[in-house]
Amino acid sequence: MEQPVSSSRLTAETRTASLDAMAADELDILVIGGGVTGAGIALDAATRGLKVGIVEAQDWSAGTSSRSSKLVHGGLRYLYNLDFKLVAEALKERGLLLSSLAPHLVHAQPFLWPLKTPVIERAYSAVGVGMYDALALLGSGGHKTVPMQRHLSKKGALEQFPDVKDGALIGAIKFYDARVDDARLVLTLVRTAAKYGAHAASRAQVTAMTTDGSGRVTGAVIKDLETGKDYTVKARETIAATGVWTQETQDMSGGTGGLKVLASKGIHIVVPKDRIKGDTGLFLRTEKSVLFIIPWPDYWVIGTTDTPWHEDIQHPVATKRDIEYVLDHANDVLASNLTEDDIIGTFAGLRPLLQPGTMDESKSTKVSREHTVTRPADGLTAIAGGKLTTYRVMAEDAVDFALGDKAKARPSITEHTPLIGAEGFDAYERLAPRLAEEYGWDKARAQHLLHRYGSALDELTALIDEHPELNVPTDSAPRYLKAEVVYAVTHEGALHLEDILRHRVRLNFETRDRGVSSLDEFADLVAPLLGWDEDQIELEKSNYRQAMAAEDAAELATTDAEASVARNDASELRPLAPISKK
Repeated sequence: MEQPVSSSRLTAETRTASLDAMAADELDILVIGGGVTGAGIALDAATRGLKVGIVEAQDWSAGTSSRSSKLVHGGLRYLYNLDFKLVAEALKERGLLLSSLAPHLVHAQPFLWPLKTPVIERAYSAVGVGMYDALALLGSGGHKTVPMQRHLSKKGALEQFPDVKDGALIGAIKFYDARVDDARLVLTLVRTAAKYGAHAASRAQVTAMTTDGSGRVTGAVIKDLETGKDYTVKARETIAATGVWTQETQDMSGGTGGLKVLASKGIHIVVPKDRIKGDTGLFLRTEKSVLFIIPWPDYWVIGTTDTPWHEDIQHPVATKRDIEYVLDHANDVLASNLTEDDIIGTFAGLRPLLQPGTMDESKSTKVSREHTVTRPADGLTAIAGGKLTTYRVMAEDAVDFALGDKAKARPSITEHTPLIGAEGFDAYERLAPRLAEEYGWDKARAQHLLHRYGSALDELTALIDEHPELNVPTDSAPRYLKAEVVYAVTHEGALHLEDILRHRVRLNFETRDRGVSSLDEFADLVAPLLGWDEDQIELEKSNYRQAMAAEDAAELATTDAEASVARNDASELRPLAPISKK
């Protein structure tokens, strides 16, 4: 299915070409890590006019960046720690994403904050939420990007969320944050970086770092996990944005500095939309942190937890105990009384928790309230911490730090650089009814497509115009068109069935069988595009079935250790290679 060449497209072919290009000429910056931070760094560096390469050992967003609460938020709870600067920074970024950078992907989301006492709690909560709104307005230059808070009586709160238990509140404050499909945000960042010249390759693992006679990092050895071929890539500066893999990445440099990172697990459960009656989300404070009950068009996402994780960091999983914890806290306020039988999906992610200080305090370091940038070795910059909402600020800090004094001559411009799908989005919102009529989509499908692709919807319709047979819902997952499955390969860099089901058409947590029933249909659609023979098709399907069966088994375990053993019983389609430590 030949499509017009576009520099933003990610395909198997552009991936190979990117690896060849990285090895052919010295880069200004090599980015290691294809999560939201690494993708943001690649975009920031590319839009400064630098020669950039970005590699990810797994699929784009495969780690923490596809397993978050899927919120773009200021961190309301941080106000109670008087962390005004951090909240103001995050709210500014939320406003940019909502208004100009990614309005097709990031959408305002109302929440209720249930109140349990009539005067004191309402007063201090009102002050906190009022300050939240004020900081948001300040960050957006007085332009309101979400509605302001509203105080609701008990009757008013129950009208908006009938499923709250009668005794669980005496009223509520309605406030706004935003939600986003986290994996799509990462994919869009990588595609936008590619549009501005970045070379991008997934399933490409850094297995060693190269150094000169003085010990300065000069680049990396990258293994193409699809072919086994090794590439030596030279770079003036290397930036590691590898989250919970930070210390493993630093160990390859031979340096004495670096960041100390621990992994903390957060899990979420997904339940059907009709199982909870409510028109907003719920924000609940727990004894440990907060719990969000977040509405999406077809389901609810509920989480999260915050527990130390000491097992395999590639495959964090939810345990029976985790699931019971989330259900118990949700049922404290929900009259619907959710049970394990209601759950259609779960996912678990690891937060990279920064520990105080660095491994070598003599190394130069830039510390934010939530993220830190440092120099583990000459030629290598490492960044960790932070959160999805502030990825752009983290990226700017990392590139500034890597460039040093040269950064002043090449300042960041990402604050004014819309992501793919954002430019012209307002016009496409107005075009949506006409497109729906032309292509036979109902209103819900038109909105679904608009909020996934924005103005890049023209790429999808071009695919449909050339292949009208793709303009029908998939039999196994009618929420998605066949064209979207194909588009995942022709434009979004999917190389395997698991890439599609986990990070593009996200059935692994949206359906009870984790997308297994879609394997045959999806394989038929993409096998010709990826050149698979019958043996490869069967390997793709059997590998995914094994992985999902292992995740099911892990959920029956009560401890992390037992769950990790169960999950790792499944073989890897593209196993990670051993790394070389200096």
